[in-house]
Amino acid sequence: MKAKLAAVAGLAAVLVAGVMVVCGVHAQSAPQTGEKKAEEQFKNIQVLKGVPADQIIPTMQFITASLGVECDFCHVQGAFEKDDKKPKQTARKMMEMMFAVNADNFDRHREVTCYTCHRGNSKPVGMPPVMEESAPPMNESAKPEAIKEGTGPSPDQLLEKYVKAVGGAAAVDKITSRVMKGEINFAGKSLPIDIYAKNPDQRVSFTHMPEGDSVTAFNGHEGWLGMPGRPGIREMHGGDIDGASIDADLQLPIHLKKMFTEMSVKETEKIDDHQTYVLIGQREGRPPIDLYFDQQSGLLVRMVRFGETALGQLPTQIDYADYRDSGGVKIPFRWTLARPGGRFTIQISQADANVPVDDAKFAKPAPAPDRPPKGN
Repeated sequence: MKAKLAAVAGLAAVLVAGVMVVCGVHAQSAPQTGEKKAEEQFKNIQVLKGVPADQIIPTMQFITASLGVECDFCHVQGAFEKDDKKPKQTARKMMEMMFAVNADNFDRHREVTCYTCHRGNSKPVGMPPVMEESAPPMNESAKPEAIKEGTGPSPDQLLEKYVKAVGGAAAVDKITSRVMKGEINFAGKSLPIDIYAKNPDQRVSFTHMPEGDSVTAFNGHEGWLGMPGRPGIREMHGGDIDGASIDADLQLPIHLKKMFTEMSVKETEKIDDHQTYVLIGQREGRPPIDLYFDQQSGLLVRMVRFGETALGQLPTQIDYADYRDSGGVKIPFRWTLARPGGRFTIQISQADANVPVDDAKFAKPAPAPDRPPKGN
């Protein structure tokens, strides 16, 4: 039972961070930085030369999600830089083909990705499937409805209603810290979790496992993941840092407007019992963010953000529910995070605002030492 709990908590904690150490890619030297290229940080990079090093692990995640496979489908366990497996060599050819298709047919825009053909299968589907009786026809009325120009609220109006719905800008601005206790639920298992947040943009969670605490942290600049039984830490990179900074912002409702360079309201969509407006926020040099606001209450019920990889964007969807008061501000006491690699739900039972939080909780430990590849 303990082993099962450890496995569940371990993967859930990885998803909390948004970091999935996919395919066990080993670095040659110190922890990655955004300035390094893939070939400077990792061994035996061929097709992805010139790609930022912090996109390599997310790119591996994109492949596993697109093909429905695990690391050992392409890689030799313990010696990931080796080319012994044919699927790894095939993958390189497929990436080159994908780049060529987009360059020759879509003006280098990334229209075709691994998922375009694979759809979660290791082999692309070559013919249309036979219609199954159990598959219901698409409900046309369930499709998102586009908003006619001039008939819906403006982006500014949506954000203003959201700020008012959570308690107002003055109340949000007064929040300096928050301590939350609850449970994280993943794959039918539940474990206790404590979350500490403090200005400016610091957040750490402790998932309490039988073997020790699994830690996910962001200190305002860097993010990392710590697992019991593993030395050191695993660092966040790229889009995961972006997501962690958003999650750590205690004043996010009043910061959203400044975050976006351009905003538009594209459509309406029903989420559970909520009819929503969808606001698309464009950001300078970063992927857009989709925000779903309840038409009646004005509260945020869903956020979809995207992480860049060398092959395509990886979505992260967060659904918010069970809004309650904490320090004069309404916050979700339940949120469900879903990514191609899995999903989990956190249910908060207690949330205390403006309480003392020791800065030591956000101190970054030493990184894990490099592990030499096995099996030459």
